Amino acid sequence: MLQYYPLLFASSIGWLVRLGGPGLILIGLADNSVVPLTGSMDVLTIYLAASHRQAWPYYAFMATLGAVAGGYITYALARKGGKEALDHKFSKRRADKLCKRFEKWGFGGVFIPALLPPPFPLVPFLIAAGAMQYSRRKFLLALVLGRALRYSIVAALGVHYGKPILAFFRHYNKLAVLVLVGLAVIGGAFTLIGYLRSRKARSPQKSKRVAEGKTA
Repeated sequence: MLQYYPLLFASSIGWLVRLGGPGLILIGLADNSVVPLTGSMDVLTIYLAASHRQAWPYYAFMATLGAVAGGYITYALARKGGKEALDHKFSKRRADKLCKRFEKWGFGGVFIPALLPPPFPLVPFLIAAGAMQYSRRKFLLALVLGRALRYSIVAALGVHYGKPILAFFRHYNKLAVLVLVGLAVIGGAFTLIGYLRSRKARSPQKSKRVAEGKTA
């Protein structure tokens, strides 16, 4: 069954390319809320901007829209769950570290991660912002500014280096698909590892609370 995953992913990428701008929204929703598809949004934005050079602002906008929509979903769910959402997602040590960093950076705690390229993670900061009840208006402003600037630069690179980029995709189509598959697998693996680690870290704490409850 596993041998068919690259083919399935390849056909999915082809479908997203044909969708154009709406395909960027779908990737943005997944990448910023469900499973990180490390680098996939950047690659697709570059390719679409290189293929349709006059429409690069449109692709930058659609990539930003998808990323912001996915990021807001993550933020809203964490905001609803409060600090427990942070503790549920990460180990106590990492959750405390995220809280301290966010308290220190504030607006920059969303803007800077939203601007930086992969593999710098954004989702943990989205969750921290929601869990700490950070201002919805400031959160959206930071996320929109960071993502808009990033994908404008990415799309502009696609326009500037359009010919060599398209030549690469034509000559190394299978390699490009394999790279995207690899990035998706890496993103999924990091998500799974993070979840398993946080679950393992929470188990002793949960057992301790149960024991204390029985003692009381």
